[in-house]
Amino acid sequence: MREMEHGLDDADLDLVAALQIAPRAPLNTVAEILGTSASTAGRRIQRLQQLRLLRFIGTVHWSLLTTGNPYVVWIKCRPGATVDVATAIRKVPQAQSLITTTGDSDIYCTLYPLPGTDPRRLLSRTLPEIPGIASIQSHLVLRSAREAFTWRLDRLTARQTEELRRQADALPGAAPAGLGPLNEIEFRTLRLLVEDSRISAARVARELDVSRSTAYRTIQSLLESGAVRPRVEIEPAVLGFPITALFTLDVQPRHIPAVLTALGEHSCARFTVMTAGPASILHHGVFTDEDHLSRFVTDDLGTLPGLNGLNTLIALSVLRRQWIDRDDDLLLGPRAHDILSPVHG
Repeated sequence: MREMEHGLDDADLDLVAALQIAPRAPLNTVAEILGTSASTAGRRIQRLQQLRLLRFIGTVHWSLLTTGNPYVVWIKCRPGATVDVATAIRKVPQAQSLITTTGDSDIYCTLYPLPGTDPRRLLSRTLPEIPGIASIQSHLVLRSAREAFTWRLDRLTARQTEELRRQADALPGAAPAGLGPLNEIEFRTLRLLVEDSRISAARVARELDVSRSTAYRTIQSLLESGAVRPRVEIEPAVLGFPITALFTLDVQPRHIPAVLTALGEHSCARFTVMTAGPASILHHGVFTDEDHLSRFVTDDLGTLPGLNGLNTLIALSVLRRQWIDRDDDLLLGPRAHDILSPVHG
């Protein structure tokens, strides 16, 4: 049985792939679809969690979390200052992701304008005042074609995939443009789902001192509205995709929709957005090796219409995704809880 660098074997990878499709499906059902036992699947999940390789989280819809669209930010550092600058950015609550890179920038990060944030001050004073930063470029995200929670391992059979999709919680076909304000029970339930997207109605009922039926209805309402989307958080490197590449593409305006759709639907895609900047599209892809990356550049990017220019950066280290700090693919500490504190009301 094949074993990955972090000790994952084929059965682990199958289990992760199944849970990426149906993060909240009952474990006995997932195990049956995979042809194993619930106890074995449970032990495998527990092991991955104890090793800090895997976590079940919830991704909150932008309109509940922020006062506007996020910004992607490219930072050049003074020689020898990259580590110190990255450490300082980790203390910025609005920094949702943080990656050190090769190429013409040393650090890439995404900034989400949390309630109470002044984006102008954040981008013109807070970040530039960090010692060691030489220059900053920030680009507003205009449209999203792919978000990380939709990236999945492609290793299960068609039958297994279909059965798992039937087990998945009902979710909206497309992300809603906006959501109304949450009541107190909804907000407190949302916080629990963000920290553990497999949390049961029974546990929510105990935590919030409400009836189990109320807890169940609230969970389903949050899931079905798109307020929160359950996901398995695990670094792609752990799953056999050690290369993360960040591409910025200069595309002729009339071709932007087609290119955005094509890249957002590509199997390598984790984050594909249209931005207001010199390059109109930003695309994050994950790859098994250098040959996989080179084939994507020549065979896939090379056939896109209206492409005027391309810049590629490679991730040296992923320091944060989804507000979870990480080190050498390990998921550190709890998520930044204050990102949700201003949502209600």
